[in-house]
Amino acid sequence: MLKGDFMKYSISQLSKLAGVSSRTLRYYEEIGLLLPREKGDNGYRYYDSRQVDRLQQIMFYRSFDMELDDIKNILNSDDFNPVTALESHLVKLENQKAKINRLIDSVNKTIMSLKGETTMSDKEKFAAFKQNIVNENEKKYGEEIRKKYGDKTVDDTNKKILDMSQESWNSLEELNERLNKTLKAAVEEGNPASETAQKACALHKEWLGHYWNFYSKEAHLNLCLMYTQDERFKEYYEKIAPGCADFLYEAMKIYLA
Repeated sequence: MLKGDFMKYSISQLSKLAGVSSRTLRYYEEIGLLLPREKGDNGYRYYDSRQVDRLQQIMFYRSFDMELDDIKNILNSDDFNPVTALESHLVKLENQKAKINRLIDSVNKTIMSLKGETTMSDKEKFAAFKQNIVNENEKKYGEEIRKKYGDKTVDDTNKKILDMSQESWNSLEELNERLNKTLKAAVEEGNPASETAQKACALHKEWLGHYWNFYSKEAHLNLCLMYTQDERFKEYYEKIAPGCADFLYEAMKIYLA
């Protein structure tokens, strides 16, 4: 680290400070994500406090598995505000902390129950796991479904999941398995109007009933349309069978007609 009109770090010093490899820093430079303040005549790279701050932001975003291109777009946007970004990071970290604390609490209670030191209801045993499912759904799909269906609908759905008994949860798991198997068979048959395809649509409606406190044909069809348009949903259905999301949408149009 050199002193002059500003504090300078060589690439090896910054690598050691941040706990990332020099190769990573060179790659960040190559893609325009983190440029050194200057390069010496000898080719050495030097970074100052502004690059340190930017690297910290990059590492925050990477900790949430964000793609480098997305991080670059965020940091380079005209309205990027480091304070707002840090506040957002803090909220996410607090949510992660709460999630871990719930799991720790659940494990501790389970241990005490197995030792005979306390009793644990079935609801308590699975509450933390259901909360984690709600959190994961929010993380993956929350923004999209809240825009489409509104906060109240999503909040009611989350509450319905959290209030499920273990018996209801097991029933839902079995239903989900039957739905996926029927969908796979229907796609392999290749006819959206077939008996198998229409049975899959009926199972999908039944499956929705475990989550939604409301139902309308329009909302159901719009949901299936979203499966075909949003890559996250489409990826899920592609794992069941290639072209599954598009097939389900076509079959559902017939089912709901």
